[in-house]
Amino acid sequence: KWRIVFPDNGRQRQDWKQASMFYSGNRIQTTKYTWFTFLPQNLFEQFHRLGNLYFFFLAVLNWLPPVEVFHREITMLPLIVVLLASMIKDAVEDYRKYQFDKMINFSKTRVYDK
Repeated sequence: KWRIVFPDNGRQRQDWKQASMFYSGNRIQTTKYTWFTFLPQNLFEQFHRLGNLYFFFLAVLNWLPPVEVFHREITMLPLIVVLLASMIKDAVEDYRKYQFDKMINFSKTRVYDK
């Protein structure tokens, strides 16, 4: 497949050097995570959901001896299952985005100039 790019060479040619400092590459990146930021960033996003915060609050509350209702591990189980399922779904989605970006970035490109 070919990508076709139609540049606007009028006014933008004058500001090209100034604008090129802010864009170091010409690649497309739609992924949200990297290998190093996946776990902390995903957990940060997961705990912005009210349901996950509720289960986290119950798990923390159940670790206090006077309030303990169930076994500590059983209270953490729903939270862990939901977090793992969401993490796996987000990882698969991000990997598919990475593959698509890689396909687009390595495709041949035709540039038409006036």
